[in-house]
Amino acid sequence: QRTPYSFYSGGKGSGLFITVDGGKNWKKLGKDDGIPGGNLGRIGLTISYNEPTRVYALIEATKNGLYKSDDGGFSWELVNSNKKDVTNRAFYFQDIRVDPKNENRLYNINQIISMSEDGGKTFSTVIPYSGIHPDHHAFWINPLDPNFILDGNDGGIGISRDRGRNWNFNERIPVGQFYHIAVDNKIPYNVMGGMQDNGCWHGPAYIWRYGGGIRNYYWANVGSGDGFETSPDPDDNDWVYSMSQEGVLQKQNVVTGEQMGIQPPPPDLKTVLRFNWNAAFAQDPFDSKTIYFGSQFVHKSTNKGLTWDIISPDLTTNNKAQQDQSNNGGLSIDITGAENYNTILCIEPSAIDKNIIWVGTDDGNVQLSRDAGKTWTNFRGKIPGMPLGSWIPQIRASRYNAGEAFIVCNDYRRSDFKPYIFRTRNYGQTWERMIDENKVKGYALCMIQDPVEPNLIFVGTEHGLWISFDNGVNFQQWKNNYPSVSTYDMAIQEREADLVVATFGRAIYIFDDIKAFRNAAANNGNAFAKKLTVFKAPTAYMANYRPETGYDWSKWGLYEGDNRGSGASYSFFVNAAEKTGATKKHKADTATVKIYDSNNELIRTLRFKVDTGFSRRSWGFEMKGVRRPGSPKPKPNSPEPSGYPVFPGMYKLVMMLGDDTDSTMIDVKADPNVPANKQIYDAKLQLLKRLDKSTVRLTEITDRLSDAEETISKIEAQLKNEEGKQFDSLRKAGSAMTDSIKSIRNFIFGKPQEKQGYGTPYQLTVMSTLNNAKSEVMSKTKIPDQQEIRMANEAESLVNDAVQKTNSFFNSKWLDYKKLVNTTPIKLFTDYKLIE
Repeated sequence: QRTPYSFYSGGKGSGLFITVDGGKNWKKLGKDDGIPGGNLGRIGLTISYNEPTRVYALIEATKNGLYKSDDGGFSWELVNSNKKDVTNRAFYFQDIRVDPKNENRLYNINQIISMSEDGGKTFSTVIPYSGIHPDHHAFWINPLDPNFILDGNDGGIGISRDRGRNWNFNERIPVGQFYHIAVDNKIPYNVMGGMQDNGCWHGPAYIWRYGGGIRNYYWANVGSGDGFETSPDPDDNDWVYSMSQEGVLQKQNVVTGEQMGIQPPPPDLKTVLRFNWNAAFAQDPFDSKTIYFGSQFVHKSTNKGLTWDIISPDLTTNNKAQQDQSNNGGLSIDITGAENYNTILCIEPSAIDKNIIWVGTDDGNVQLSRDAGKTWTNFRGKIPGMPLGSWIPQIRASRYNAGEAFIVCNDYRRSDFKPYIFRTRNYGQTWERMIDENKVKGYALCMIQDPVEPNLIFVGTEHGLWISFDNGVNFQQWKNNYPSVSTYDMAIQEREADLVVATFGRAIYIFDDIKAFRNAAANNGNAFAKKLTVFKAPTAYMANYRPETGYDWSKWGLYEGDNRGSGASYSFFVNAAEKTGATKKHKADTATVKIYDSNNELIRTLRFKVDTGFSRRSWGFEMKGVRRPGSPKPKPNSPEPSGYPVFPGMYKLVMMLGDDTDSTMIDVKADPNVPANKQIYDAKLQLLKRLDKSTVRLTEITDRLSDAEETISKIEAQLKNEEGKQFDSLRKAGSAMTDSIKSIRNFIFGKPQEKQGYGTPYQLTVMSTLNNAKSEVMSKTKIPDQQEIRMANEAESLVNDAVQKTNSFFNSKWLDYKKLVNTTPIKLFTDYKLIE
């Protein structure tokens, strides 16, 4: 039996039963069959695969024991009653497995993994407490190869191929169970939170590196045990507060490694503080040095945890009958702090009125102080529809109305799985139930109201994430790349408008830039009137991307969280066409995006297909470029070539879809770690654009050469069936033209490697010289000097040579070829002017 504050194993209905007719009838086994008498607790059973008459039972009883049957479970004998072997948190483990090819080899599954080779009489440790991760719950032995074992534990999955002597840990499965989530204000910002049995962690929301995603080694451990609240010091984000079970509170510097325990002590020797397994922590919105912590009292520190004062009476029901955790467990004692009760679960100071503090407890009290803790009002039994004594895991004070608060309530611990969130707009004088089972699915765990748009509300339940665009009147489940998973906590990174979500089982999700949701909520969730709506774009950073650390090519086996894409992102909404009969989603027309600089000069044009609904694209900070020599001639409406990066500043994005147009400004900023220099940028761009003129000239050459080759091919095709000296001479002349064109191409691009093998010998070519000159200018953060100018001059000189060779060819050999062709009926030539 389990309550929110206790659990006891053993009862009249407990026992070991056997059926021989597929479950139609059952016999309860007892003392006469070798099973211990009295109340029994949890029983772990396993049947031998290779010897099915061999059955083992790990039985929790007045005296725990491992029992064995050799007749299929009809009669039993005690094999082992050694506490070390058969007693380890029976309610949590009590699992045993047998080797599928050896009925005498047993594995005992609990905090450690131990193994017996003699049918359970003795055990030796296979996986110690420090191996892989303690607390093992799932265990699979390959029936064809017992050396191959999978172990599921509180840290993930271990894989052994030598019967447990060595283990590999699979880190590619993102199954973290986060209780709380918070963000800091660095660039890029960090996400932090505490996980069930895996401590508290701190890591980047995104990284400015190429070659991979967000890997585990970017995360730093900032607290051990079962991790809970983890929050940055607003004055110095390198310092992080973190908490583990039963109120263990500390702060740590993620850069220097300094640590400091700051758990509030009892006020005197007689007072025992009651901290919940997941205790309450809060930071004061008005004073960065003030933090709050919850036991049965509200503790307040005005110096970041160095000293504490109690500012409240006991705010719980203080029911002594619910505080006897020292006797927890029943047949097997189990005292961990998980059942600590009559405790404070959440503390919520108002961000509008510094005197307002809300408190929620595990025994159903909702308390409010309007004088900074001097006096308190308890709303127990005064909130219509709230189950008396329910769990209050979260309270959110409104950012818009000092008297408004949202109370998250759940009662699943007493078998009520309905969702409850209550709301007051007048300091608790009246209440309304914001969600119920008709609006969302699953009991409620958390909520957050957007700090910019009050109509936008997010709710997390046991079965997913829900969104309201009309201030809580209606909700819809968000399923776009988000699972129907237990959603425990949420935070909004306000500078970047990102929603960060903590899940219990699928780690952390980040929804980049929710400003589009704000626009929808400002419209009460109704469809936008215009066919095209472009939302305010987030600030974009021209980040200096670096290579990954630790690994280069060999990334197999590493987990990589999705990284934010590079460039300047922008979001838009396309309305569906008017309904004609059945509703159907269709592809919209091609959209055109034009980027303008601060002088209102068009610098970039993009075109792409768009679908109806919300979409997101990005601009890579590039301006329009010039076409690469040798590339195919563009067809109408083909994408224009990309060019050099722009300089940080304000840019206007104009999007057009049919007759509809909308726009947004994009604030492009430099990497905070690499300041931008306009003088250097302008000097480099001037030289690069000068070199682009050479690129344009080379492109004109290669286009002309391609046209000539096409003409020769057409002539050769017409000569296929012609005979006679006249046509033979024309064929020979065409071959000579092809050789001349090939010679010019080789001068520009280099001679193709025709031999088999790997690699190409070095060749000094026009293109390599031009590309090297551009690369030399682009790769250096300085004003181009004599070296870069010399390389540019050399490239331009070679381009001039290529132009001279091309003009000479078309002004002599090609004209002769043309005259020869004109003596025949074939007419295919274009007249060319000289290339400037």
